[in-house]
Amino acid sequence: MIPGGGQPNMQQLLQQAQKMQQDLARAQAELAATLVDGQAGGGLVKATVTGSGELRGLVIDPKAVDPEDTETLADLIVAAVQAANDNAQQLQQAKLGPLAQGMGGMPGLGF
Repeated sequence: MIPGGGQPNMQQLLQQAQKMQQDLARAQAELAATLVDGQAGGGLVKATVTGSGELRGLVIDPKAVDPEDTETLADLIVAAVQAANDNAQQLQQAKLGPLAQGMGGMPGLGF
């Protein structure tokens, strides 16, 4: 609803949309540069991902390596990566959630 019943100022609407697009791009760049950790097995396996979910590092404590039981090690790796990605999702919600709300929760943005 436009106050006073007038037409919306298209220039103002375009400026707002451009600012929101710039804010979103900046937040996405920050996410891509932010590292987030996750771990499993009490810290025996640690994964590092970017805030956008890209796997960047994996540290495996030698105590987690049992040549007779590689299945458990694989499970720990998967769990650590999932934990890191869960933390990245929380970071995404914190950074991008307010921007999505500012856009009126536009469908298809994935937040």
